[in-house]
Amino acid sequence: MVLNLSCTIAAGGRHTVGIRPDGTVVATGNNDEGQCNVDGWTDIWHVAAGFSHTVGLEEGGTVVATGNNDDGQCNVGGWTDIGLVVAGDWHTVGLRNDGSVVATGKSDQGQCDVLGWAGIQQVAAGGAHTVGLESGGTVVATGRNNEEQCNVGGWTDIELVVAGYAHTVGLEDDGHVVATGNNDEGQCNVDGWTNIQQVAAGRAHTVGLKEDGTVVATGRNNEGQCKVSGWTNIVQIIAGGWHTVGLKDCGTVVTTGNNDDGQCDVGGWILETLSDEPPGSYHLTISSAAGGLVTAPGEGTFAYCESEVVNLAAEADACYEFVEWAGDVGTIADVYAASTDIAMDGDYFITADFVLLSYDLTTDSTAGGSVTTPGEGTFPYDCGTVVDLVAEAEEGYRFVNWTSDTATIADVEDATTTITMNDNYSVTANFEQITPQFDLTISSTAGGTVTAPGEGTFAYDQGTGVNLVAEAEEGYRFVNWTGGVDAIAHVDAASTNITMNSGYAITANFEEKPSINWPLIGGIIGAVVVVGLVIFFVRRK
Repeated sequence: MVLNLSCTIAAGGRHTVGIRPDGTVVATGNNDEGQCNVDGWTDIWHVAAGFSHTVGLEEGGTVVATGNNDDGQCNVGGWTDIGLVVAGDWHTVGLRNDGSVVATGKSDQGQCDVLGWAGIQQVAAGGAHTVGLESGGTVVATGRNNEEQCNVGGWTDIELVVAGYAHTVGLEDDGHVVATGNNDEGQCNVDGWTNIQQVAAGRAHTVGLKEDGTVVATGRNNEGQCKVSGWTNIVQIIAGGWHTVGLKDCGTVVTTGNNDDGQCDVGGWILETLSDEPPGSYHLTISSAAGGLVTAPGEGTFAYCESEVVNLAAEADACYEFVEWAGDVGTIADVYAASTDIAMDGDYFITADFVLLSYDLTTDSTAGGSVTTPGEGTFPYDCGTVVDLVAEAEEGYRFVNWTSDTATIADVEDATTTITMNDNYSVTANFEQITPQFDLTISSTAGGTVTAPGEGTFAYDQGTGVNLVAEAEEGYRFVNWTGGVDAIAHVDAASTNITMNSGYAITANFEEKPSINWPLIGGIIGAVVVVGLVIFFVRRK
């Protein structure tokens, strides 16, 4: 007897498929190979998804397929009396109602070698292997076994089998789980699981549905495909390549994991369930005004079960602030809180509203100048506005810098610059008095030089004291300083200083030392001595 394992949801490599209550099919995600071209399908009661193809089982036991068919995995048109269909990465397997099995697609590893199987009540297809559950609870497998994914010969009391890319998982009739195959990511770490009623296997992760409607997962979680701890009221689970899908008892769908191709965009779906009287479901349509976005659950239309409490989270853009939730806000816990909850007791349309922030710029200046643009005082601006700043110095002064709140000023040392208004700012333009400079021109006459500061023209700030040193050459002597000598301390000193209160031109003057006439001096000295002796003797007489 073939197990009645109607699957309302299916997850492929990067796409997701679901059956609506009317038997039509919806799909989302990567459609490069046409794997999501299911719009014309009707009377479907079971779907399966491979890496890039999709298969549907019609109520009459025939099969339809779409997507990649490079290996013939979609060649199912002649199949009849099928009670269950599954899809591996590049092959498709059908279980007939008599317990025999058919397969099509890639079989380079023997994954389609199932023609001799009999008494099979459920099948599963992995990356390149196929597994069959026998009526007695034992398991058979064929195909690639490089990771021991086909080592299921010792399994007993199994009531459900699933196959991942390179691992196989079995659900025992007591709610425990067994696994074999590749375990590099921990996808086979299921020994402690209990009270499990369904299992699913993805590329490198494994998911289990517990009897209370909660979900557990193990294995690769780099895309968040194992983040299922908060799921409740789940009735079906499916694992795709890098994402996980759950069907709630009211027909709404939850997903987690990689969404690069939109394979998790199932927010508005309401699907078929196996419940005789499924609870009601409602749609929540969410949008945002300019200035931000709704981060949880996102923006668009989402389906939720009746009375389900949904978290809402809005995030403002830079320069904006969240204001409130608007629209059908009756069941929102706090309409003024960016993070709040809404109870789904009907169909709701809500919008997150944001406001553009405004900030004040206060400008002033020190003595010696003013801020001419935008002026001095306090000015309001929208957040993010780039405001021109222009400072002008008075005569005799110069601009120094901008001080105070300068973090967003383009150049604090430029009198003409900008400031970006990301907050309230107060800035000051600083000026300083310009000190006049005067030229000191120095020269010398023959016989010497000015060694300090040298000869030529030198510029000095007003009030500066400059040392002057003149040195005579051999045979000369310094005489004095001439020219603009009013500010020279000692005009007759070779070493002195001058105070720069104006522009000056000064000259160091030298003269030749007189030569000595020694014969003349000797004659004079002799005459003096003679006269002195005459006077001495005259007085003695």
